[in-house]
Amino acid sequence: MFERLRTNRRNREVVERLYGELVALARRPELYLEHGVPDTVMGRFDALSIHVFLFLQRCREEPALQPIAQDVVDRFIIDVEQSIRELGVGDPSVPKRMRKLAGIFYERVAAYDAALDGSQAPIAHLAATLQARVVPAEAGRGVALQLATYIAGMRTRLQATTATAILAGHIETDELGGAV
Repeated sequence: MFERLRTNRRNREVVERLYGELVALARRPELYLEHGVPDTVMGRFDALSIHVFLFLQRCREEPALQPIAQDVVDRFIIDVEQSIRELGVGDPSVPKRMRKLAGIFYERVAAYDAALDGSQAPIAHLAATLQARVVPAEAGRGVALQLATYIAGMRTRLQATTATAILAGHIETDELGGAV
């Protein structure tokens, strides 16, 4: 019984570390200053959604990582709900807002997946997807292309992260100087 409690505590710690690293990636200033993500509540939601999506893509290929990926998504949903409450949304409205935001997240996951996996020109397709969903129209197509290039690079770096590192609670990113 005590071993199960220790295992659950370790799993929670790993999920918290992974989620914290994803949040740190989503808060990098260049996403907002150079890559066109609006510095708004929805822009921050989009930035975090992008990184959670990339993490899910990495974990999808290995069955051993799928439970931890689900735990990270669950942690993301809890964080979004807490953020909604902190913004002052009343209890009766929270479930409705959560359904809407979860729908937005899963719609974006499907769109990003389709852009990256089903296109002969994935960066261009992803840029068009981002222009329609994340990057404001006034920012221009070049900015969406910059964000798409960033996402493709982050995807490559996450794909290089070992399963052992993920199960230990670390995301390795070469360009960012190792684990974040």
